[in-house]
Amino acid sequence: MSTTLSITFENDFANTMEGFYVPWKAAKAEKPEIVVFNEELCKQLGLDETALNSDEGAQFFSGNVVVEGSKPIAQVYAGHQFGGFSPQLGDGRALLLGEVIDVDGARKDVQLKGSGRTPFSRNGDGKAAIAPVLREYLMGEAMHALGIPTTRALAAVTTGEKIIREGFQRGGVLTRVASSHLRVGTFQYFAARQDHEKLKQLADYAIQRHYPELANEDEKYLLFLKEVQERQASLVAKWVSVGFVHGVMNTDNMTISGETIDYGPCAFMDAYDPKTVFSSIDDHGRYAYGNQPVIAQWNLARFAETLIPLINPKDSDAAIKSATDILNGYLEIYQLAWLNEMREKLGLTERNEGDIEMVNHLHTIIEGKAIDYTLLFKNMAGFARGEETALLEMFEDKAEIEKWLEGWLGQIHASNRAVEQTANAMDCVNPVYIPRNHLVEDALQEASDNENYKPFNILLDLVKSPFEEKHGFEDYKKPAPKGSAPYVTYCGT
Repeated sequence: MSTTLSITFENDFANTMEGFYVPWKAAKAEKPEIVVFNEELCKQLGLDETALNSDEGAQFFSGNVVVEGSKPIAQVYAGHQFGGFSPQLGDGRALLLGEVIDVDGARKDVQLKGSGRTPFSRNGDGKAAIAPVLREYLMGEAMHALGIPTTRALAAVTTGEKIIREGFQRGGVLTRVASSHLRVGTFQYFAARQDHEKLKQLADYAIQRHYPELANEDEKYLLFLKEVQERQASLVAKWVSVGFVHGVMNTDNMTISGETIDYGPCAFMDAYDPKTVFSSIDDHGRYAYGNQPVIAQWNLARFAETLIPLINPKDSDAAIKSATDILNGYLEIYQLAWLNEMREKLGLTERNEGDIEMVNHLHTIIEGKAIDYTLLFKNMAGFARGEETALLEMFEDKAEIEKWLEGWLGQIHASNRAVEQTANAMDCVNPVYIPRNHLVEDALQEASDNENYKPFNILLDLVKSPFEEKHGFEDYKKPAPKGSAPYVTYCGT
């Protein structure tokens, strides 16, 4: 199908990385229709909003048309999935259309997700239902608004067909934007085949794209490992600080850029519990909320293994020692990143040696008490202002939290910042609105079953401005009603 749409695509990956992908085309969508369009992201990408948010744009976002200059490809990668290694995975339902240069000069991948079978689909149909498409759209925008590095969605379309999941569901395609789709699993694919030439080509490409300052360094591959580790430690620290559970931290879902990717069985926890798991298939809690920092280190170790032939081609033992020295620094990097996030949430401007004990004590107090994690910090800001009731009513036994609050307030008073300034600063980092699980589920069900997108759009608008409390939306900041069944999410494939 021809199109008058004009997008200046670059195809740096496709043109320079032959052997890392298969050229492919999307399956035909019967009757595509745009149901959500990201105007803000469209402007950031320097694209024509009027042209794309149209019937012709729907044809593009479904994969029915390929604009001139685009070279759709399915990328190959491997990965550890729940600890077991799969030597070949790849884009089983996604196509990279190419890259665009945004208004800030940054290179961004534009990818279709749910666009049909590829050579890497295995037994899947390569398609997506509209509900998980909208979940990824919503989660990406929420994370972006919270200041957490993430892929984002440019558009979500329905395809006009029914696909088989548990029963028939309406089909959808997501247009995803990322700094790149290079994963730990991409490196694992070529390392498993001992294709050191391709491995070096991939590492050099990733460094040039994401860490160009390392390109001329003597130990650039070791420094590359160090930089990826720092970004991932920072990323997971941000997840943990807001109560986010990714749900499926396989190595093929861990980006080299340090962005959150692949929002499948993900959710924000309500009550604080390190054992929180939302994924229907995570029977043993491998990717539980509290395990995420450790799993990130495990994934980084798998990444380090792929780089051994590049770090020191002549002496693998020396390379292993150098990489291990880097990995041994992970815990300290993560803990500092996490502690800094928590200091901000608690309004602490000065660093004290006892901060980590104080934060850990708070978590001990709230664990297992059905204390809503997000509301806790909002109510603490109110408590600092003298509005004590909302916070104290969260606790049945008030003695322990009152003692903790006394120490916390003492530390605030000892700083040079006024209490009101501290509370205001806390309000700038602690959200009023997150994608509450029961609200997400209700919105997705309405969209999927009844083609009613109003609940979804209301929730989307709120999480895009998470720190701004809006009159009339009080129910959107409340946790699920007491007695609700445990929340379970599904992969979407």
